[in-house]
Amino acid sequence: MTGGDASGLDAHVVAAQGAFILDAVVSVRANSVLAVLGPNGAGKSTVLRTLAGLQPLSAGHVRLGGRTLEEPSRAVRVPAQLRGVGLVPQESLLFPHLRVRDQVAFGPRHRGLGRAEARRESDAWLERTDLAGLADRRPAELSGGQARRVAIVRALAARPDLLLLDEPLAALDVRAVLELRSFLRRHLADVGVPTVLVTHDVLDALVLADSLTVLDAGRVEQAGAPAEVAARPRSPHVAALVGLNLVRGSSAGHVVTVTVASDRAESVHVVTATAQHGEVFCCFAPAAVCVHGQRPEGSSRNVWPGVIAGMTPHGDILRLEVSGPVPVLADVTPAAVTDLDLAPASPVWVSVKATEVTTYPGQ
Repeated sequence: MTGGDASGLDAHVVAAQGAFILDAVVSVRANSVLAVLGPNGAGKSTVLRTLAGLQPLSAGHVRLGGRTLEEPSRAVRVPAQLRGVGLVPQESLLFPHLRVRDQVAFGPRHRGLGRAEARRESDAWLERTDLAGLADRRPAELSGGQARRVAIVRALAARPDLLLLDEPLAALDVRAVLELRSFLRRHLADVGVPTVLVTHDVLDALVLADSLTVLDAGRVEQAGAPAEVAARPRSPHVAALVGLNLVRGSSAGHVVTVTVASDRAESVHVVTATAQHGEVFCCFAPAAVCVHGQRPEGSSRNVWPGVIAGMTPHGDILRLEVSGPVPVLADVTPAAVTDLDLAPASPVWVSVKATEVTTYPGQ
């Protein structure tokens, strides 16, 4: 997450919905994209609704381009239609009776342009975004990916001061996702509008965003540049989102002592290639974990017993969930599963080389 500026978004959104309370700082510079990442129920859609003015804040503030849009402590609340915010919902919600040219012309018309001038502006947007070939189609004649792109261009043509995208790549086939992701990458940075993109897919965040905020249960778990968050998660939940193994412990040189939750106090050790001192995180990729049927002999210093708790297809490999003193994710080939006769509840040993473990301060 980046610091706000006078032409961007500066918000502290506090909102209650039943027993659920969202409390998150959201800040986006002009010409920048913030991805809000998290599981279902984390509060992602509530962030969009409060910024758009569709749900009131309980506390905090929303400031956009130097204007205060909402601040409950001062009884300030600008109505949604006057905020200059463009919201593109997951369902696209195109007008069923309008052709694409008139869908995109709707914003310019709403700004006061005449019909002919609004259509000329619409045609310019469609040309700019390679959608001119769809100008005469109605929504029923569009694919899901095409409809999503038209909805985004319709929002941009209204010249919003802030663009909000709710799961723009959800519920599309693989080809449509690739095309739309490329479309967003080309055009979001080009229009100079601060953008908040809500997603549950870390790949979308890594490819499209300049900054990333991870939400869970209404709170910000971690924020920063996407590459930094992906490389150095600071909670098991964030590590799971980015597909990494994470343990925390106390380091003395090259040995990290990890406390293990169990009926009796015990600890295990993680050996690292880089010396650290004090509280640290240890992070390693599932591809770095080797799985063995028997305790391995060899150079790996980190060897732990475990039991396979789950097996999930993951591209052309299988991702194993291994419970044990150090619970880990491990990526193995189908051939290895067959050779080792692996199945849920199978006892195994896992090993990780010290050179595969990244350490960084835990504070």
